[in-house]
Amino acid sequence: MGDSNQSILTEFVIAGFPNIQDIRPLLFILLLLAYLLIIAGNVVVFLVIQLHPHLHSPMYFFIGILSFLEIWYTTVTIPKMLYNLIDTRRIISFRGCLLQIYFFHALGLTEVFLLTSMAYDRYLAICTPLHYPTIMTPRFRIQLAAGSWLLGFLYPITEIILISRLPYCGPNIIEHIFCDLSPLLRLACADTTVSVIVDFAFSTSTALVPGLLILLSYIKIIHVVLKIQSSEGRQKAFSTCATHLIVVTMFFAGAGFMYIRTTKTYSLNFDKTIAVVYSVLTPLCNPVIYSLRNKEIKVAIWKMVTNGSLK
Repeated sequence: MGDSNQSILTEFVIAGFPNIQDIRPLLFILLLLAYLLIIAGNVVVFLVIQLHPHLHSPMYFFIGILSFLEIWYTTVTIPKMLYNLIDTRRIISFRGCLLQIYFFHALGLTEVFLLTSMAYDRYLAICTPLHYPTIMTPRFRIQLAAGSWLLGFLYPITEIILISRLPYCGPNIIEHIFCDLSPLLRLACADTTVSVIVDFAFSTSTALVPGLLILLSYIKIIHVVLKIQSSEGRQKAFSTCATHLIVVTMFFAGAGFMYIRTTKTYSLNFDKTIAVVYSVLTPLCNPVIYSLRNKEIKVAIWKMVTNGSLK
C-alpha cells in the first residue's frame, strides 16, 4: 500500500466519449430527456402505489421501494454526465470521485438485494399461499427492505477504503463515462492486486449468491405453476412474476458484463456502452415495464390521468 504522501492528484478528468464533439448538444438533450423520464416515471409509480390502498400488498411495496431507489441510483451519475457534456474540462475531484463510486455501488447493491427479496416474496406467494400472510407480514417486509439498504451501503466500504489509500501520481484521465472502481484502479501508481481481488470477490459474491437464490426461487415457482390445472390459473401466476423477471434479467445482464471479469479484455468503448445500458437505459425501461406489464398499476395510472387525481 502506497504512502499517502505520493497521492499528489487531487482531481481527475472523465474521458466519456471523446470523439462526439459534433453531437454533444444532441446527446445532452437525449440524456436530459431520459433522466426526466426516469424521475417522472418512478415518481408516478411510487406515488400511485403509496396512495392506492389496494396496492399496499408486499409485491407492490417492493416495487415502490425499487422505484424510489431508481431515482437516487440515476441521480448519482446522470447529472454529472449532463454537466460533462457542456463543460469541456469534465473535471471531478478525488473525493467527489470516491463518493460517486461509493453511492453508485451502494445503491446498485441495494437493488440486487431488493430484487432478491422480491423473488422470495413471489416464491412464498405462489409456493406457500396458505402460510404467505403469516410469513410476509408488514413488519417482515419492512425488515427485508431495510436489510437490503443496510447491506447495500455497508458492502462497498472495504473497496472504497482500499482504493482511497492508493497513490495516484498521473495520468489523471478516467476512461469511463463516470467515476467507477476499475477505471480508477488503472490510474494508481502502485500494486493494485489486493484491490482487484477484493473487487472481483465482492462483485462475484453479490451477483452469484443473489442470482442463485433468485434462480432457485423461480425453479420452485415454475415447478408449482406447471402443476396448476387451468391455463388461466397458470397464466395469472406467471403474470405476477413476469415484471420482476424482466427487470432482474436486464439488471444482472448489464452489471454482469461489466463487473464479473478477472481481466479487462474488452475495449474501452465497449465498457462505456455497457455502462450507458445499466446506468441509463435499464432505469429508463423499469417504470415502463412496471406500468405496461402490471394491470393494476396501469389501471391506477390511467385513473390518475383521466381524473387528474392520485386518489
